[in-house]
Amino acid sequence: MTQKKPSFRGIIQSLGLVFGDIGTSPIYTLTVIFMLAERNEKNVIGVLSLIFWTLILLVTVQYTWLAMSLGRRGEGGTIVLREILVPLLKSSRTAAFVTLLSFIGISLIVGDGVITPAISILSAVEGLLLIPGLEQTPQTALILIAGIIAIVLFSFQKKGTDKVAGAFGPIVLIWFLVLSVSGVAAIVRVPGVAKAMNPWFAIRFFLDNGVAGFFVLSEVILCATGGEALYADMGHLGRTPIVRAWSGVFIALVLNYFGQGAFILANPDSKNVLFEMVYSQASFLYIPFLLLSIMATVIASQAMISGMFSIVYQGIATRVMPMFKIDYTSRERQSQIYIGVVNWFLLLAVLFIMFEFQKSSNLAAAYGLAVTGTMTITGVMMIGIYSLRRKFFRAGVAFFVTIVSVAYFISNTYKIPHGGYWSLIIAAIPFSMIMLYTRGQKKLYNALQPLPLDVFLPSYNQIYKAVNKISGTALFFAKDAKEVPPYVVHTMFKNNILYEDNIIVSIVRRDDPFGVTGYFKEEIAPGLRSFEIQVGYMEIPDVEEILREADIREKTIFYGVEDITATNICWQAFSVIKKLTPNIVQFFKLPANKLHGVVTRVEM
Repeated sequence: MTQKKPSFRGIIQSLGLVFGDIGTSPIYTLTVIFMLAERNEKNVIGVLSLIFWTLILLVTVQYTWLAMSLGRRGEGGTIVLREILVPLLKSSRTAAFVTLLSFIGISLIVGDGVITPAISILSAVEGLLLIPGLEQTPQTALILIAGIIAIVLFSFQKKGTDKVAGAFGPIVLIWFLVLSVSGVAAIVRVPGVAKAMNPWFAIRFFLDNGVAGFFVLSEVILCATGGEALYADMGHLGRTPIVRAWSGVFIALVLNYFGQGAFILANPDSKNVLFEMVYSQASFLYIPFLLLSIMATVIASQAMISGMFSIVYQGIATRVMPMFKIDYTSRERQSQIYIGVVNWFLLLAVLFIMFEFQKSSNLAAAYGLAVTGTMTITGVMMIGIYSLRRKFFRAGVAFFVTIVSVAYFISNTYKIPHGGYWSLIIAAIPFSMIMLYTRGQKKLYNALQPLPLDVFLPSYNQIYKAVNKISGTALFFAKDAKEVPPYVVHTMFKNNILYEDNIIVSIVRRDDPFGVTGYFKEEIAPGLRSFEIQVGYMEIPDVEEILREADIREKTIFYGVEDITATNICWQAFSVIKKLTPNIVQFFKLPANKLHGVVTRVEM
């Protein structure tokens, strides 16, 4: 019994943390599809068959089976796939290409992350139109209500979600139970929809509709949006609870989609399919259902926001993104973080998207490109990993589902002129920042020209003997103790500031996601030691605590400040990013009263 309880709790938690996005897709998926497709029995059965097999191939096979068996200490995501694949590659060019792919993948997830709350909250709020007396509510009022919900949600992030997160799982569980019951009630009246499980009806849909049928795929993919969260959020709860929860979620989704299909066949004139179906089944329960749907979309949006924070932190930890200021929102769980820049960027983008597209049906025109792009990149990286590991059966299956993802991606390209360009514009912002930051850091490193330790030591030993030393311990931060940054040279040699005990502290990110160790390496020279902190790339280390545990009682902490001058507009933008974001000692929240920044002028 003691082993089952944590497992069941993990399943319930995963419902709130992982399945909110894919779980709220039934609110708008069939409504949007049948704005394009004619409402006859052949088309309804064909679309239901496409949805059924999309959930099996792109979510069950690609993510719960293939992707979720690839992880580092249980952690998943695009960056993890890169960390697994790059060491297997022999060519540096191929490794650079895989790194570029991972950057595109991260950026597309951000683009998707903006549209998810916008379409989810707006589509739920539009359910108000079915309440007697509210049928004529102007769309502007609905957008305003959705905007207020989004503002409240994003404003709440800084206070942390720990206190309310416990309620997320049970609410989403009720949501899936209601979806299941509602779906079954509709299927009982038109049991013929069950034949949609036969893939022939999906194939026949394409044969009957030709090119138009292919472009309907761009709306069918809405049923699988959020599928990538199964893998990306794997580190929070582990693989087993998510996989077990998915089996129940899959059944609930299929029952509801098939129920909606049955309702369309019985009511061809229906517009907002899910809400009209529930209203026709139990009008007295409609308002509670509407409130439940709004709560479910808020939870889906919350999961997306938390996921964005995790992705950006992975980017910071692996040095592909600037060191944005991070606040911890939970004393118990350090994984609960808040990144203000990301939070307010997402809110402004969500509000803009809502006002730009006006209706959830219009928003569907922008939705899908980012998701299918992410799925395609995941598939390509999985093919590489499984092929290089000589797991050819899995590589073959990965190849097949990647072809399916590519087909969905191509079908979504028709959305680009109809609003899809906005998801690409939004994704271009983090992509440009990643490219600018990584290139800028590389150029900055070359411009600063750190001094090799063997060149530094003769001068250090000479000056250490000659000058009067300040009593106590001074810390100097460097990427690697074997390469001494210019600011250390300036402090010791030009300013003759030398302490009795000088410690070079380096923080090294490991390839695996978890674990923190701090230890002294060999003594480099009299009065000069090296202390290394090794950190998993998902860890948020308490550097001050690690130093205390090693019995380091520093008087002063020196760190380098780059004063960048540039005529090139790109490097000027890089300089602005460096000035606006915290440096390493501020990022790790070291005591401000001990910090001394040493300025080095750099021309780029």
